[in-house]
Amino acid sequence: MTDFARTRAFFDLPADVIYLDGNSLGPLPKSAVQAVAQTMQKDWGQQLIRAWNSAGWVDKPRQLGDRIARLIGAPAGSVVMGDTLSIKVFQALSAALALRPDRKVILSDNGNFPTDLYMAQGLVGLLGKGLELRIVEPEAVEAAIDEAAAVVMLTEVDYRTGRLHDMAAITEKAHRAGTLTIWDLAHSAGALPVDLAGAKADFAVGCTYKYLNGGPGAPAFIHVSPEHAEHAEPSLAGWFGHEAPFSFETQYRPAPGIERMRVGTPPILGMIALEAALEVWDEVDLADVRRKSIELSQLFIEQVERRCPALALASPRDPARRGSQVSFRFEHGYAAMQALIAHGVIGDFRAPDIMRFGFTPLYLRESDVLEAAHILERIMRERLWDDARYMARSAVT
Repeated sequence: MTDFARTRAFFDLPADVIYLDGNSLGPLPKSAVQAVAQTMQKDWGQQLIRAWNSAGWVDKPRQLGDRIARLIGAPAGSVVMGDTLSIKVFQALSAALALRPDRKVILSDNGNFPTDLYMAQGLVGLLGKGLELRIVEPEAVEAAIDEAAAVVMLTEVDYRTGRLHDMAAITEKAHRAGTLTIWDLAHSAGALPVDLAGAKADFAVGCTYKYLNGGPGAPAFIHVSPEHAEHAEPSLAGWFGHEAPFSFETQYRPAPGIERMRVGTPPILGMIALEAALEVWDEVDLADVRRKSIELSQLFIEQVERRCPALALASPRDPARRGSQVSFRFEHGYAAMQALIAHGVIGDFRAPDIMRFGFTPLYLRESDVLEAAHILERIMRERLWDDARYMARSAVT
């Protein structure tokens, strides 16, 4: 069994804060501070450019990819790190479309994260060829899969409501139609067990700054099924994705397998912080994380619905149908969330009226959940949100 008291000690948590926003940005792992400082002082500072070899910087994208692979049910050698999630979405989608050149439809849903849809819209405009981005309701995805679809591109856990897609069922339906799948695991990796190999997913992407606690702007990952790894064509053909980058050839030759999905110079300081953050997973069972996150989220729902009748549950009530977050609707949700934050409970807001709360057992306790619900009750009962201070919109919500 996972010792969650021990994992909580792994993080540098402010004493006066209940943090329910790990689904947006994970907290700071204590070991990351020393790891980054050592890399800056010892490796960068003393080794300078030699550290690409002496400190093994050049191999970090693949090494960390293998560590991520264990958390998402992917085989070793099928995941590589680097760049941002948007870049990885672009790579996966362009490669998938190239594998189905006679098909014209990219199928997604309106619960997909907007950047994924923006990448698809950009590719449709760039490539032309009669391509179409078809967006349906989340519940309509399976029925919408047909032989016109080249790719089904979905975020497994809806960023607004936490609704959880059935990856295995959708992938099976897609493959029966000859359609490829791309799964965005931004709200899945580190939150719940994922089995990419078991589901036979074709491509997957994800970020590492949420449940994996890699820090703001931490590098993203991409998975390509071994079935496609030697055939996928990365339209972003970067230097580090070349078969022999230091041959400095003018013509691109893709590296073998997943290495071809590397693009630019890897962000080493971000990768070092992520590497430190991933240490906690050496002693964590994801099944325990899932079980505990359900317990915490169920407790929160029960408490909030009893204490705060003005809030309406926006997440699926069945915990098996949602990820590790709970969302409530409230007309004045932005102001209420700002008031809640001012009183020491940090969640976040998603337009137009969603108050989001993330449940991460690595550092969140039952007592935190009960106290957060108590403070939220006070915010609502005393209308503390009805204050001009809390209604002024910040750039990040």
